[in-house]
Amino acid sequence: MNCQDKQGKLVRDRIPQLIRDGGAEPLVHTADRDEYRVRLRDKLREEVAEFLAADDDAAPEELADVLEVVHALAADLGVDRDRLEQLRAAKAAERGGFCERVVWRGNR
Repeated sequence: MNCQDKQGKLVRDRIPQLIRDGGAEPLVHTADRDEYRVRLRDKLREEVAEFLAADDDAAPEELADVLEVVHALAADLGVDRDRLEQLRAAKAAERGGFCERVVWRGNR
């Protein structure tokens, strides 16, 4: 299932109320588990694209949106934030992070 073909998109939980507060009535439904998983992945693509298009001033807020979706994806997989951080830290300890700005160009 690719939800980009379907009408609508996954939004933050408070968006329908914010729309109501603005005087409109939102058309919403609650996704089942399968649709939610697909829509979360679609949302990650959307948020990453927004981050990549953002200038340096807007980038931190867009990156926060990416992180929110990553946390939701992890939770959907049964991984809490602490466990996700443990996995990240273990991978960084084994393979390093990205702080040294190393660019690999292949092997000789």
